[in-house]
Amino acid sequence: MLTESQEARFEAALRNAEEFFMGKAKVQRALAELARTLDELEIPYAIAGAMALNAYGYERVTTDVDVILTSEGLAALKARKLGRGYLERFPGGRSLRDTALGVDIDVLITGEYPGDGKPKPIAFPDPATAEGGAGYRLVSLPKLVELKLASGMTAPHRLKDLADVLELIRAAKLPLSFEESLHPYVREKYRELHQAAQGSTGDQR
Repeated sequence: MLTESQEARFEAALRNAEEFFMGKAKVQRALAELARTLDELEIPYAIAGAMALNAYGYERVTTDVDVILTSEGLAALKARKLGRGYLERFPGGRSLRDTALGVDIDVLITGEYPGDGKPKPIAFPDPATAEGGAGYRLVSLPKLVELKLASGMTAPHRLKDLADVLELIRAAKLPLSFEESLHPYVREKYRELHQAAQGSTGDQR
């Protein structure tokens, strides 16, 4: 039997999921506002993470927004908007919080590395290469998959990133040949996950 606090959390999670799949969740409103703000300030950006997964076909509830900025872009955003809708989550940190909606904005910096943060062939891209779609600018699908794979391959606490790729393969029906658009560093892991995805969906070749 659930305790009162557990029941309250369960009901809150259900409400959030319902709002998310109706397109009315706070995180979706925060994303729209962030995109509008960055466009207004002419700061290049690329949405990554779970919100990008949703745009590319894998519907997954999330509570925060991942955005790729250059160091200069982050500095410009802070200079214009700190105290005006956004606050630093930690003093001097890169990640922000939408104060009106209470949503965390996780900022990923161009040139830094996913997963364990150590140098590798895969790095967060220049947001100037982002693609338009869903009302905001997205990291490209191949780059999103590369980032997720590199993260899960190098950080044991980021295994969810590998699961995200597996589910994206299923949801978007990505073919095995999609590996040709990926960096060689992650191709073997993509093939492994693609094979695993066939267990419940049939051959997608």
